[in-house]
Amino acid sequence: MVKKQPLISKIDPKSPFVEAYKTLRTNIQFANPDKDIKTIMLTSAGPGEGKSTTVCNLALTIAQSEKKVLVIDADLRRSNVHKIFNLPNLNGLTTLLTDDININAVLSFIDVPNLYVLTSGPKPPNPSELLGSRKMKALLEKMKEEFDMVLIDAPPVLPVADASVLGTIVDGTIMLINYGQVDFDLAVRAKEQLEKVNARIMGVIINNIPSKEDSYYYYYYSYYDDVKSKRYKRSHRRKRKSSYYGM
Repeated sequence: MVKKQPLISKIDPKSPFVEAYKTLRTNIQFANPDKDIKTIMLTSAGPGEGKSTTVCNLALTIAQSEKKVLVIDADLRRSNVHKIFNLPNLNGLTTLLTDDININAVLSFIDVPNLYVLTSGPKPPNPSELLGSRKMKALLEKMKEEFDMVLIDAPPVLPVADASVLGTIVDGTIMLINYGQVDFDLAVRAKEQLEKVNARIMGVIINNIPSKEDSYYYYYYSYYDDVKSKRYKRSHRRKRKSSYYGM
């Protein structure tokens, strides 16, 4: 399981951990200067790779640059964003997609300027159908008008279809790989699954690369093939569980 990582708002702003997120923020902002990329989905091959904390920290970093940011927890089966920000989750994305209410009724405000959170809401019986609905697509289009950046925490790619569904309606997708945990072949399978639905893969974050200081480092790549140049030590890989949600 990935190490628990702190929110950048709670640690030294000059730490390498924070600087890595700033670099990631810059790389995303200049990933495609000719296209206005506003809705970005973060996903992974399997569970426990740190995507939820990465989404929240990236959102904090972008908000600190005076950009208006919305975090959407679209992991409707195993939500974590509300736990990270210590928010209630009685209502959220699922409420918005199933009831006729205004987003302001379910939007959460935290003590960070420019940062807003839409938690997952109650667990639905049909996550994939909700995420692929016309209301979800319309919601993202509307949020692009209201926010400078919308970051979406999506479920892992391989266990369920949710991320593949979302990949068809967002501007870009970033995959997160936990160093030394995820099997390289599984990461490639996840990438290929996203490509089948024509998801635009912006790059990859490699999480928890060991350093001399035993810190956390994040690296962003413009192309997925760059990951192949990284050396994965198979002897340290853990056997992946076949099911994410116990299905």
